[in-house]
Amino acid sequence: MLGSRDRESESFYGQPMPPLPSAPDESSKRVLEPQERISEVLFGLVMVLTFTGSLSVAEAGRDDVRAMLIGALGCNVAWGVIDGVLYLMSSLAQKGRNLTTFKAVRGAADSRAAQRLIAAALPPLVASVLEPAELAAIHQRLLRLPEPPRTARLGKRDVLGAVAVFLLVFLSTFPVAVPFLLVEHTARAVRLSNAVALVMLAVAGAAYGRVVGRSALGFAAAMVMLGGLLVMLAIVLGG
Repeated sequence: MLGSRDRESESFYGQPMPPLPSAPDESSKRVLEPQERISEVLFGLVMVLTFTGSLSVAEAGRDDVRAMLIGALGCNVAWGVIDGVLYLMSSLAQKGRNLTTFKAVRGAADSRAAQRLIAAALPPLVASVLEPAELAAIHQRLLRLPEPPRTARLGKRDVLGAVAVFLLVFLSTFPVAVPFLLVEHTARAVRLSNAVALVMLAVAGAAYGRVVGRSALGFAAAMVMLGGLLVMLAIVLGG
């Protein structure tokens, strides 16, 4: 069984452990925060809409629809992989910054310098309400942690986050593509696909509005308009 000091250190460096309220890490975070999940779904939607939006209703045949679906799925697979890798890079960079800050705090010349480093690492609002004595207590707790590792490393939660990013980007393709698989008439399939995409954009916008504490209805409408503009821009620029 790990002692309390070992568990605090493990938490800070990204290893799985029960979260401690005062531990300076991200262990209590979910694999993906709500705004991150919404962003990934929106990204996948915009990507697939650049394919469905470029389909000519008047001229497209089943071969064209099949080629469009293959292109949309392939593109979202590729971008899902890329986005997952970028997620891992971002996680490693954050852990590296945490480790650098921790080492700097431990090696600070005096208590005041250490407190300034701690305050700079905290969200500005949180840092602004902490008294010097509270910062000093955090400093002392950090000093009691075991010696840090030489380099930051990724953990299981980071890998799960990357997989979740890939799945969100990839799976957001299917609701928009399903009408083309079930409906033979291309024009009707396009209308159904567009309707599904609009609903998904609206739902994602409403969810994002709730996350940021704004009007869900207003953000739903804004997201539909923004999604349409992004799709048109991508098509015009050859995306």
